[in-house]
Amino acid sequence: MTILDRITAATSRVIIGGAPEGYDIRLMAQWAQRAGCAMLIVQDDQAMARSVEILQFFAPDVECLGFPAWDCLPYDRVSPNVDVLNHRMRTLTRLLQPARSDIPRLILTTVSAYLQRVPPRAALKDRYLYIRKGDLIPREDVIGFLARNGYVRSDTVIEAGEYATRGGILDVFPAGAEHPVRMDFFGDDVEGIRTFEPEDQRTIGDVAQVQFIPVSEVFLEDDSISRFRTAYREQFGTTGRDDPLYESVSAGRRYVGMEHWLPLFHENLETLQDYVGGCPVVLSHHAVEAGQARLELIEEYYAARRDVPGGGLASGGAPYHPVPMGSLFLTAIEWEASLAKLKGGAFSPFDAPDVESGETHRHIDAGGRLGRDFVDFRVQRDVDLFGEVITHIRTQQNEGRRVVVTALSDGSRDRLRKVLGEHGLSSIVDIGAWTDVAELAIGATGLVVSGFERGFLTPDVALITEQDILGERMIRPQGRKVKPENIIADATNLNVGDLVVHVDHGIGRFDGLETIEALGAPHDCLQLGYGGGDRLYLPVENIELISRYGSEDAGVQLDRLGGAAWQARKAKMKQRVREMADALIKVAAARELQTGARIIAQPGAFEEFCARFPYTETEDQMNAIEAVLKDLASGRNTDRLVCGDVGFGKTEVALRAAFATAMEGKQVAIVVPTTLLCRQHFHNFTDRFRGFPVNVTQLSRLVTAKNVKETKAGLETGVVDIVIGTHALLARDIKFRDL
Repeated sequence: MTILDRITAATSRVIIGGAPEGYDIRLMAQWAQRAGCAMLIVQDDQAMARSVEILQFFAPDVECLGFPAWDCLPYDRVSPNVDVLNHRMRTLTRLLQPARSDIPRLILTTVSAYLQRVPPRAALKDRYLYIRKGDLIPREDVIGFLARNGYVRSDTVIEAGEYATRGGILDVFPAGAEHPVRMDFFGDDVEGIRTFEPEDQRTIGDVAQVQFIPVSEVFLEDDSISRFRTAYREQFGTTGRDDPLYESVSAGRRYVGMEHWLPLFHENLETLQDYVGGCPVVLSHHAVEAGQARLELIEEYYAARRDVPGGGLASGGAPYHPVPMGSLFLTAIEWEASLAKLKGGAFSPFDAPDVESGETHRHIDAGGRLGRDFVDFRVQRDVDLFGEVITHIRTQQNEGRRVVVTALSDGSRDRLRKVLGEHGLSSIVDIGAWTDVAELAIGATGLVVSGFERGFLTPDVALITEQDILGERMIRPQGRKVKPENIIADATNLNVGDLVVHVDHGIGRFDGLETIEALGAPHDCLQLGYGGGDRLYLPVENIELISRYGSEDAGVQLDRLGGAAWQARKAKMKQRVREMADALIKVAAARELQTGARIIAQPGAFEEFCARFPYTETEDQMNAIEAVLKDLASGRNTDRLVCGDVGFGKTEVALRAAFATAMEGKQVAIVVPTTLLCRQHFHNFTDRFRGFPVNVTQLSRLVTAKNVKETKAGLETGVVDIVIGTHALLARDIKFRDL
């Protein structure tokens, strides 16, 4: 009798032990493949994102439907993010469509999402619109569908849930779509459908059809508006003009945060359980505790809104009348009742029965165990960490298990392959899916990029993660890059009375915005005051011609329009710039003729050092690192500025350059502006260089006289490889053996 047979045969809720995180997704994939569908409730959005990625490794053939929670607080004044709403509506509408018998379905959601009620299935039943090239459909009907289902009209379509019209062209960014679409209408005939890039509006390619689904859980139609008005008055009494929510909805306008009154727009709300029907539902480890904590948080926010007169007035004075907890969220009693009825149970990584609510549940062992964590070797200075990892790998292979090592990115995978190979591990094979594991040759080790945080053991497989080896990995979300030319200067950033500098007219004073009429058309202009009472009206579209005056305002004399003083200062400054440039060119030419040491990063040791970096390098960070290493290997003296905000990874660039230099027998000096930074960098460098034959010291006024003397002697004799210090490093008595 298999594990799934035993769970299915159970007449009450079970605890599925021996199912650590990661392995539980494998069990859920098997369950979905067997039952046709299954649902897993995890503790938070981060765990859900990991589960989605891990599922792609275990079962890429399983249809994965994620259902996130709103990304705002309960009873908030802001609406959920449009991407979150799109994701939720895409999943709900997909659940209403019958699943294909040959494609199993796994629904992944969070405790917070499961505890919140959703629009009823009847309200979403017919809210689909398919349009194919060549269809006959009035453009006004399409626009009407979009407006009723939460789409917002805009001048240019940039984000999901927006639409724009221009003549016979209708641009729409459908909910859940990767790209917006541009539909060409000739009368009622859809002549073409193309996708395009929202950033530059350029066409990507033609598509045969497009599907539109609701972008919001609130529908502003006559029936729903009437239902809202009646329910709002019944629950909160008569309203006045000081209630912008009521006024906006009554006028058919969307209102920021109106989703928190969702129960008033529908006759009744349902739960996600109603959508999945008889699918087996399982909770991840800690999900029950997360549910209890979430219910307490909801109650706390509801009480804060309910108990404050006026529902807690915002700065704008708008009243807030919260809907009852039980109408928008499951109650604690309903949560417990739903847990008791789950056709699945709860996962646990442990192999002993759990006791919850005073009742001992039936326990079934899934056969998995937590994997090996190498934290005890990471903290020891004189231990070969990767040597111990390879010893563990060979032990598992000798016990008949196939071994898989996971990495969090392509870069860390390549680094792990190189470091493990340098330490003697042979036959490392890249794999892409769980099905490849069974085909690994005896003694071979699989290497895969996946989102596993911790490894696990099964009777036939040992999975080891990058985090097991190197410690906690912290992945930076890769946001969309913003091009400098797309940054728009805004006149609202100026205050009346601020001093500004016009590129042609010099120093003036910003006196506010004013609309003037030119050539029969109104123009918004910045009014700039100059000496002698002169005024200049600068159109807002030419705001790039001015900049802030970058000095103290006291005693500043305003220039006169048409005066010679500003032009004279500009000419004088241009001459000084030419003189400075001439001197800099001479210095740069002299440096270019000099030669320096060639520093080449040692491949094996350098990769091992880089592997200790607990983040995934960004593209710009890797470019900076490669550029600096290229500088060191060029054999020329080099100046390079690495610029970035706090936490962007500048120190890591310096660490890798220092490592490459120190391992070549050269000394490195890190000069910092403050003693606090000196101490901070000293600890960072010491931790990263632990286990390598590199001596790191610090030199500042907080170091004892004895240590200062030893450091100076070590620098002169070459005992000290890397020194971190303040301007004290520039003193005359500091001598280096080979800097």
